[in-house]
Amino acid sequence: MILALLFGYLLGSIPFGLVLTRMAGKGDLRKIGSGNIGATNVLRTGSKPLAALTLILDCLKATAAVVLAQRLIGMETGAAAGAGAFVGHLYPVWLKFRGGKGVATLLGVLIPLLPIVAIVYVVVWILLLLTLRISSVAGMAAAVSAPVMAAILNDQTLFPMLLGFALLVLWKHRENILRLKAGTEPRIGRTKG
Repeated sequence: MILALLFGYLLGSIPFGLVLTRMAGKGDLRKIGSGNIGATNVLRTGSKPLAALTLILDCLKATAAVVLAQRLIGMETGAAAGAGAFVGHLYPVWLKFRGGKGVATLLGVLIPLLPIVAIVYVVVWILLLLTLRISSVAGMAAAVSAPVMAAILNDQTLFPMLLGFALLVLWKHRENILRLKAGTEPRIGRTKG
């Protein structure tokens, strides 16, 4: 389990947003917009393809951690590897433990472990993103849907972990929550108000 956790952490801590924006000549992502290393902040560089690629890779690194751990170490280690990947994305050692907010990476954990929950997660995320156009609200709601769906499906094994993940996503969005309360949270496609 410890090996799977460490393996997941190493995969999860790869800061794809930072790497891709540097490779594309966009500079240090941590000095742009919110300073976050996730896809929403990559979008602020003006590159939709880079933002989409960041989202996909941040998701797939967690999926890869789970699947590889299950195949190489043992089926029972998938959740540990997923937890490692999620924590690695939020708190990467290479960036002084200042990582992303975990929305895409949490989806990556769900895909191999609870595919039905992953589908609901995506529907909630996309539906709110298209209707409200506020990335933080869509991401937080999607994260909260994971433990709710696990409870509905009576998955007592993964429920505590998913509840913890949802709380971490909310914690990482604490500045967004304050802006939402103040009515200053930016919408996608509009300049910051």
